[in-house]
Amino acid sequence: MTSTTDASPAAVDAAPARTRTAKPARRRAEGQWALGYREPLNANEQAKKDDNPLNVRARIENIYSKQGFDSIDKGDLRGRMRWWGLYTQREQGYDGTFTGDENIDLLEAKYFMMRVRCDAGALNVEQLRTIAGISTEFARDTADLSDRENVQYHWIEVENVPEIWKRLEGVGLKTTEACGDCPRVVLGSPLAGESLTEVLDPTPAIDEIVRRYIGKPEYSNLPRKFKTAISGQQDVVHEINDVAFVGVNHPEHGPGLDLWVGGGLSTNPMLAQRVGVWVPLDEVPDVWEAVVSIFRDYGYRRLRNKARLKFLVKDWGIERFREVLETEYLKRKLIDGPAPEKPTRPIDHVGVQKTRNGLNAVGVAPIAGRVSGTILAKVADAAERAGSDKIRFTPYQKLIILDVADDKLEQLIADLDEVGLPARPSHWRKNLMACSGIEFCKLSFAETRKRSQVLVPELEQRLADINAQLDVPITININGCPNSCARSQVADIGFKGMLVDDGEGNQVEGFQVHLGGSLGFDSAFGRKLRQHKVTSTELGDYIDRVVRHFVKHRNEGERFAEWVVRADEGDLR
Repeated sequence: MTSTTDASPAAVDAAPARTRTAKPARRRAEGQWALGYREPLNANEQAKKDDNPLNVRARIENIYSKQGFDSIDKGDLRGRMRWWGLYTQREQGYDGTFTGDENIDLLEAKYFMMRVRCDAGALNVEQLRTIAGISTEFARDTADLSDRENVQYHWIEVENVPEIWKRLEGVGLKTTEACGDCPRVVLGSPLAGESLTEVLDPTPAIDEIVRRYIGKPEYSNLPRKFKTAISGQQDVVHEINDVAFVGVNHPEHGPGLDLWVGGGLSTNPMLAQRVGVWVPLDEVPDVWEAVVSIFRDYGYRRLRNKARLKFLVKDWGIERFREVLETEYLKRKLIDGPAPEKPTRPIDHVGVQKTRNGLNAVGVAPIAGRVSGTILAKVADAAERAGSDKIRFTPYQKLIILDVADDKLEQLIADLDEVGLPARPSHWRKNLMACSGIEFCKLSFAETRKRSQVLVPELEQRLADINAQLDVPITININGCPNSCARSQVADIGFKGMLVDDGEGNQVEGFQVHLGGSLGFDSAFGRKLRQHKVTSTELGDYIDRVVRHFVKHRNEGERFAEWVVRADEGDLR
């Protein structure tokens, strides 16, 4: 054997240069349980491992409600109490310059927002009266309708929480998992079972999901919140939910539901994707359980801002998601299915419409969902006088009364109009939504719902001369922060709250503008113009200006979102 030291210089020169193979980059573990990562990778995951958040109810009832706010453990206060629908609200007197985690001790008031879970938005008169009574007695007459078909109270004191629960549960309502890293309220059609245009009534599936899975420890520790929408028609913003089932007719199997997964907004918006399967009504709860189990087991738990199902769906792709769903969880194949037909306009159910039983549904429009216990009590009285025991909330912050006979119709409309809930609302009242805003939310930079109460009458007056020319809706969604609780990215005109420069070097309350977002027709996120922001005081001026440009330059039948794509940038500013 020849020693390497015997090699000639020429031989050494001729030898190929040795190259070092780079080590493949190691991807950081995302904390997926199914891959063996059970050790918590952040404080939120540790808190859930330390104690199942559902257990906090006993401490609220037995300790905190008796010893007061200052006795509440911070881990419970800022985490686990959410699983029972409780968030601390914003301390009064701190503007958007204080918003941020570094000021949490200042911003945290000794009062709570409480969210009442109203699956499918369905209530009867007794339930609505109970909600109203709690509002007037314990919540300073606050009661806001959210775009998740819930009711939100403010000014709740921990001492009163057990009594509130007792009253709610006495009429079949609850706050269980209304917030937290768990399955939130199930959105459903306000006209389920009565609509003339729905493919089927999915109410039995919604009821079964709530009965089987809500409040169960097996599904109470998810990576983040999990949002569901189920409807026989496209009236539940299915494209922006974690999981959605939408009514569709299969050419061979008949009425069923089309499965969508991976939708969500916030700072990284994504539209849900069709899985491509047809699910019969009686299998919806099992398929829902399989999807939520995939999220629980494979969802990313390392970083909170990547912990929604949409990120897993994006990384896997829909083909792999379906394969895991069928092989690992359902243990069977699903039936391929067709896509539902796109609607021609948003289905918000505002106004009067005939229903399947020959009666009427009356949909009314509080401004940005702002009502009160006093108003809701009067709504209950009006519904009862009209012979109705069916009240529904909608995913657009609206309220509907069903089962109204023809001879009761005009009196009901008059009764509702008297309390500020018109069934024939203006274009601007009908198509505006807003989140809680800085009035109550610790994350907000700007006033939203409260400002909307002034903005809508202002727009009604300012645009009175052109309202008749608006044959298409122009939706306005106002959000106080990037989290998009009011869906700013999918509105015709969306506002995202932030601090902006007023031109004189001062940081003031304002909004970034999103234009031309939509759901249903050609679902897309709104367009942002470079460096385009407006201050809060400019909202009315800006909307007036851009709407007039739309009316002036649009083509016949053109929707606002279509016009935005081709409009001159100057007309959008």
